[in-house]
Amino acid sequence: MDIRRLEVFLKVIELRSFTKAAEALNLSQPTVSEHIRCLEESLSERLVDRLGREVGPTPAGKVFGQYARQIVKTYVDAIQALEQFNGKMSGTLLVGASSVPGAYVLPKYLGAFKSNNPAVQIMLRISATSEIIDQVIEGSLEVGFVGSSRNDKKLVFTELCLDELVPVMAPEHPWAGLKSIGLHELEGEPVVLRQKGSGTLAVAMRILSENGFDVSKLNVAAEMGDAEAVKQGVKSGIGISFMSVHAVSYELLTGSLATTTIRGVRFVRPLYTVSRRHRQICPLCQSFLKFLEDELGKLKISPKITGGYRESCPIT
Repeated sequence: MDIRRLEVFLKVIELRSFTKAAEALNLSQPTVSEHIRCLEESLSERLVDRLGREVGPTPAGKVFGQYARQIVKTYVDAIQALEQFNGKMSGTLLVGASSVPGAYVLPKYLGAFKSNNPAVQIMLRISATSEIIDQVIEGSLEVGFVGSSRNDKKLVFTELCLDELVPVMAPEHPWAGLKSIGLHELEGEPVVLRQKGSGTLAVAMRILSENGFDVSKLNVAAEMGDAEAVKQGVKSGIGISFMSVHAVSYELLTGSLATTTIRGVRFVRPLYTVSRRHRQICPLCQSFLKFLEDELGKLKISPKITGGYRESCPIT
């Protein structure tokens, strides 16, 4: 069976469109249609339903699609393994990450890995922690990098490094010049939070609760979808927030944001890699994870205070 036909079929049902699949695969629409026709003819089964402008898999197509994905993945893995055996590395490295590891941690190391392996294409998918974990479960991602874990026996979470959240505020905020504040002072203070599904939000709420603070007493002034939006909200005076030192390191150094400490409370958390239990990771992904592990091994992991703000993750 022609692997290319399987790839075309999978792209058609993924995008639910012959036209979009043709664009994604750099083929003409008639070529895509011919691949599907030949595949259906060879199997004596209709695999795709034409539903007006959209298409979708037939019941037989859904069953066949599960095995087609495995076949294509096994073929790609075999090619990558042979290339590595011959001292080469190519293919597409697809990883998913939540906002902090995705925007502030991984790019440096993905860039270095790419420099060492020019034939490799990098695809970094950034979304909320909960969405990245769901995609690992579904199988559309082999590996994710996230800011909190989930109790699910289907998953394996491995600690990557430590991160720390810090309270941040606009430079003119009354807390900006203080060395520390009491936990009780958060009551009634306007705060800007990440939307539900964020690992940063989950960790901040958990640590506040563990230290005896009733999170229902937080005065939530705004909820925002990503770290950059939260930063802009804090700068504009909407409220304070809790953010990773990676997300605000530049702003803290340049003075466009300020920080303080909460007496007796540290918001330290691990960042994790997450994968599906018992799933074989592709050779290219394995190589990147080994590269990342080696790079992190060169750095100190213990939390430290530096540059006027906490810096607790080894990735800087």
